[in-house]
Amino acid sequence: MKIITKDTGISYNQIMEKYKYISLDKALFFDIETTGFSANKTKLYMIGCLYTNSKTGTFHATQWFLDNYNDEAAMICAFMEFSRSYSTLIHYNGQGFDIPYMEEKCKKYNILFDFSQFEHIDLYKYASPIKNIFKTENLKQKTMEQFFDLNREDIFSGGDLISMYFEYMDKRDPRAMAFLILHNYEDIQGMVTLLDILSYSDIFKEEYALKTLTIEDHGARDEMPRKDVIIELILNTPVPKRVSFGTQEFYMTAYDEKLKLKIEVYTDELKFFYPNYKDYYYLPEEDMSIHKSVAFYVDKNYRVKAKAANCYSKKTGQFLPQYKEIVTPYFKKEYHDKKTYFEVTDEFLGDGEQVLHYVKHVLDFLIKIK
Repeated sequence: MKIITKDTGISYNQIMEKYKYISLDKALFFDIETTGFSANKTKLYMIGCLYTNSKTGTFHATQWFLDNYNDEAAMICAFMEFSRSYSTLIHYNGQGFDIPYMEEKCKKYNILFDFSQFEHIDLYKYASPIKNIFKTENLKQKTMEQFFDLNREDIFSGGDLISMYFEYMDKRDPRAMAFLILHNYEDIQGMVTLLDILSYSDIFKEEYALKTLTIEDHGARDEMPRKDVIIELILNTPVPKRVSFGTQEFYMTAYDEKLKLKIEVYTDELKFFYPNYKDYYYLPEEDMSIHKSVAFYVDKNYRVKAKAANCYSKKTGQFLPQYKEIVTPYFKKEYHDKKTYFEVTDEFLGDGEQVLHYVKHVLDFLIKIK
């Protein structure tokens, strides 16, 4: 077993300031390299980790490299002993692969170690629910590094390196070992940059404050007025790279400390459906329903018992869309519509708490778009 230690030269002060909720001095960035997926049939040939060094103010890396097949258990134990000083493991899809693989290896060698003792920050699990905003081909670590403009020296995939590892073990070519170490080193080093995934995740956890709310008038389209409600917010955690995503109805942009939502205003006639249709009569001539207490005065020839689908009154105004009953009263185009609308009133515009509640709904809707 070889142990390689290196000072990355990457300062952690700004990162600590940005992510105050992570105790980076107690956090270990962690990644493994294997010759396959099955822990019982393949070799764990490298464990790499990155950690803060208070003396230098930078991140340091330690890698355990298996250069003797018989040292696999010893290498695992060396990592386990090193990790006891830490309370948090930071990884990329570690809960999907690295941790289960290591747990199986521990069982194989009867090594007692409990990964549940750590708090886990799996950056892949933070990226996955909000993948739409990144507009990347996939969520592989290298792909996400490219999104953040992180360049690698390493040109190989993990799969490419399996044959290279066996070649090294056969011929002991130091160039092969250098490639193997570089790949793992850039994996753990890259996770420092990928921490910024957390800042995008924070957007959808209500980590923002309301700044302004305005209505923009865009004139007319197809003889109907066009307006947008623009909501500007201040992010608690700045995002390093601009993202934009949405539909014609809802559109978001985020960069640095600014989050902006553009919501199309619906300006036309909508229907308010009364809940107890059995208490109403429908007036076909007027295309509306009225309560029985009032319908008593209407000629029987001009009224019929209301049904759920025609028990409504109509209103023309300015409305915002919603896919849950966030703001009431709400209106619909037709009875069975799932999308509802609420009127843009001074009361709504002046209620910051309700506006933020609506913002959360809009963002939740956006990230679920496929």
